[in-house]
Amino acid sequence: MPVTLRDGVTIYTDVLRPVDSGEVPAIVAWSPYGKSIPQKDVQSGVDPQEVTGLSKSEGPDAGFWVSHGYAVVNPDARGAGKSQGDIHGWGSVDGQDGYDVIEWIAQQPWNTGKVALHGTSWLAMAQWFIAQTKPPHLFAIAPWNGTSDIYRQNVMFGGIPNAAFLAGVFSHLAGAALVERPDKMAETHPLMDEYWQDKAAKLETITVPAYSVTDVVTDLHRMGAFEGHRRLGSENKWLRVDNRQEWTDQYDPANEEDLLRFFDYFVRGFDNGWQDTPRVRMAVLDPGGEDRLNVPYTSWPLQETRYERLYLGADGQLQSTPATTAVQTSYAATTGQSVFAYRFSSDTQLTGYLKAHLWIEAQDADEADLFVLVEKLDKDGKLLVPDEVSARQYFPIPPPGAHGRLRASLRKLDPTLSTEFVPIQAFDQPEMLHPGEIVLVEIAIMPASEIFHAGEQLRLTIAGHEFSAPSTSAAPSGLLAFMHPLPPVQTNNAGAHVIHGGGDHQSFLQIPVIPII
Repeated sequence: MPVTLRDGVTIYTDVLRPVDSGEVPAIVAWSPYGKSIPQKDVQSGVDPQEVTGLSKSEGPDAGFWVSHGYAVVNPDARGAGKSQGDIHGWGSVDGQDGYDVIEWIAQQPWNTGKVALHGTSWLAMAQWFIAQTKPPHLFAIAPWNGTSDIYRQNVMFGGIPNAAFLAGVFSHLAGAALVERPDKMAETHPLMDEYWQDKAAKLETITVPAYSVTDVVTDLHRMGAFEGHRRLGSENKWLRVDNRQEWTDQYDPANEEDLLRFFDYFVRGFDNGWQDTPRVRMAVLDPGGEDRLNVPYTSWPLQETRYERLYLGADGQLQSTPATTAVQTSYAATTGQSVFAYRFSSDTQLTGYLKAHLWIEAQDADEADLFVLVEKLDKDGKLLVPDEVSARQYFPIPPPGAHGRLRASLRKLDPTLSTEFVPIQAFDQPEMLHPGEIVLVEIAIMPASEIFHAGEQLRLTIAGHEFSAPSTSAAPSGLLAFMHPLPPVQTNNAGAHVIHGGGDHQSFLQIPVIPII
């Protein structure tokens, strides 16, 4: 069906709805990935017996939703397929176009005047920008694994160019006209200017009910999804955190049934007890043991959080008290690393935001690209790998831990966005380093949720290079072929990095300690 947008551009959408059902609510899956169904080789790893094949890539399975009384609307966004215009990447263009389509749906004779948004990855990211335009007939959103600030959380993660994945996505989009290239814009717009501000969702302005999902094993959307939920302005918001890759979570029949209850409550007005659902349901990883799922909490970050500091000490140790004497460690900036460890004396759960508070010096350079990684080791120092990481074969995965990165010249914090538990940089003005200068950097580390048993160890690695992910036994196919392998991140490092601790330069890792339920 054709839909005319406010500027006269016509886009096309498929509509799947129940036969002879009268008026029904609608769920929109917004993306430029192509609306034709069935689609193959796009949700690798999903059990084929759990899906009907009636979904666009990463969108709601119409075979499920239509059978439960919903229409599924699959637009080809502006520029995609036969839709007119140029393909854009999120931001205000997606937001305004999504507003127009939602209001068009509400005028159709088969619609109840109630519309929801759902989908994963791009389809989740688009929801932030559509919801912030406040369409009158949008009643709920369900962003599953969606980045909310493209610059900070993806293409310039930590201020370090990180465009390879995005380049692959945008180079594979199909349409008759032009395609925006945020990966190329990162080269000419390396700072957080108006272009990137348009692609940072105004989350506090979103008030529509929301069901958010992310995981604590992959990294593509982890920071953005947690931050998206944390900063949402909605009073009615729920977060579920899983221990596996997003597609296997999305199409799990139990999770579809759970989302159905959410939509039925807020979109159809069914009194089904949804409000009694815990506001946060966490996965707590236990590599080497058994993960716990759907652990109930009341808010994110968890209200029970006690932030503790593990200070960098001598001989590669982390300690719970500040080091009284000055210590320092150094490594070759392009190839080396420094490693610290902490052994837990009792069972300890870490769930939430971590950050590295480091005093650093760059020798023979005016810049330092820093990478940090937090991992779990057994009592003998062997790396413990989450089940999903060891089993995953068809999707790029990070090292088995929580990581962060920062370009030191862009260390200045944004005072309006940063908190005591998550530092967020302004990325608007470089401050180069000088010989002999020791500067403070605060590096946000992706949220984690993990149990450390007595005797097990936490390992903190600080390096000047990206950490390697586990190798996979098979390359992804179809639309994902460009991701195998992704080229390494190019750094701006030279000389040596010196990490200072103790005395007047107390460097530490801040961890979120939670009482074990």
